[in-house]
Amino acid sequence: KRFIAQGDLLLLSAFDNATKERGYYTLKQSGRSPLQKRVMDGYTFGGLQKAKEVDLFVFQKSNFTTSPDLHVTGDFWKSSEKLTNINPQMNDYNWGTAELFSWTSYAEKPLQGILYKPEDFDPSKKYPVMIYFYEKHSDNLYSYFAPAPSRSIINIPFFVSRGYIVFTPDIDYTVGQPGMDAYNAVVSGAEELAKNEWVDADNMAIQGQSWGGYQVAYIVTRTDMFKAAGSGAPVSNMTSAYGGIRWESGRSRQYQYEQTQSRLGSTMSDSLELYIKNSPVFYAKNVNTPLLIMHNDNDGAVPWYQGIELFMSLRRLGKPVWMLQYNNEAHNLVHRRNTKDLAIRLQQFFDHYLKGEPAPVWMTRGVPAIEKGKTWGYDLEN
Repeated sequence: KRFIAQGDLLLLSAFDNATKERGYYTLKQSGRSPLQKRVMDGYTFGGLQKAKEVDLFVFQKSNFTTSPDLHVTGDFWKSSEKLTNINPQMNDYNWGTAELFSWTSYAEKPLQGILYKPEDFDPSKKYPVMIYFYEKHSDNLYSYFAPAPSRSIINIPFFVSRGYIVFTPDIDYTVGQPGMDAYNAVVSGAEELAKNEWVDADNMAIQGQSWGGYQVAYIVTRTDMFKAAGSGAPVSNMTSAYGGIRWESGRSRQYQYEQTQSRLGSTMSDSLELYIKNSPVFYAKNVNTPLLIMHNDNDGAVPWYQGIELFMSLRRLGKPVWMLQYNNEAHNLVHRRNTKDLAIRLQQFFDHYLKGEPAPVWMTRGVPAIEKGKTWGYDLEN
C-alpha cells in the first residue's frame, strides 16, 4: 500500500528505554484515537509481514535464549502460534542468561550494561569475566546471538557456554575525553561487578574492536586491573591518524576526531595536547596488561599502521604483546578460514590468562613470517 488513508490502522514498533522490552502499538489514522498497546515483551520482534486482506501477521521472535523462529498471530498478539523450530540443537549446549546490570560511574553517571551468565550458573562458584564494549549495548538485552567464528570480537554465547561471565557495559561520553570516559565507565562497572562473590576478580579481561579497540588500548595505559586484554584495529596515535584518510571511501579522517566518534571537539593544531592525551601510544610505558592486537593490512576504516605503532612501542619496552595480521583482510575479517583462526586464538589467549590453561606455541615462540599460513602454532606447551 503506497498511501495511508484516513481511518487506516497504523502498526508502530515500540521500545522501552527502561526495561529494554520491545513490541507493537496500533494507532488509527484519525488524529483522535489513542495509542493501543498490542504487545510489549522481553523479545526482539522482526521480519513482520501482514496478510493482504486480513489482520494476520507473521513475525520473528527471539531473545538471548530463544532462536528467531517464525510465529503467527491473528488477534494482534493476544495469542500467537510458533511455526518453526530452527535450532533444536540449542538444548544440547550450556547456553546462558541475560540480565540488566546497573551502577554509577566514576563520573557520577548512572549506567547500565548486560550481564551474561552460563545456563548452569552456580552462585557458590567463582567465574572469570570477559568484558566487551563499544559504546552502548544495554539496548541489546533481548537480542539473539548465534555461535559463530569471530570476525573481530568475542562471540558472547561461545564464551558464556565455556564458563565465562560476559559483561557488556554502556559508556557515556563528554567532549574532549573519550579515553577517560571509557575508563570511568568500564573500570567502575568492573569494580562494581567484582563485589559479587561469584566473580573471580583476579581473572577479568577486556576486549573490543575498532572504537572499542581504541578504548581497550587507552584503558590498559591507566590500570592494571585486568588480567589480559584484546584490542582489534585500534587508533593508538590520534596525532598520526588525524592527517590520514579512510581508505575505503577516501574521506579525510580529521572530521571524526574533531566532531564525530572521537569527540575531541577541536582541531589538532588548536589542541595538540588534547590529541596526545587521548592517544594510548604515548603512555605505552604504563602498560603491564598482556595485550593481543589484531589489525589487518587491507583495513579501510582504521589504517593498520595504528596497530603497528602500538605493537612496536610495547615490544620496544618489553611488554607482553602479540599482534595478529591477516593478509588482504578488512577491518572485520571476511574469509571463513581467518574467522575460525581468530576464534581459536582469542579462546587460547584468554583461557591461558583467565583460566590458567597452557599457552599455545604461537604465544610462547611465535610463528615465523615464512611459516604463516602453513604453521599455526595452536599446540599447547607442556
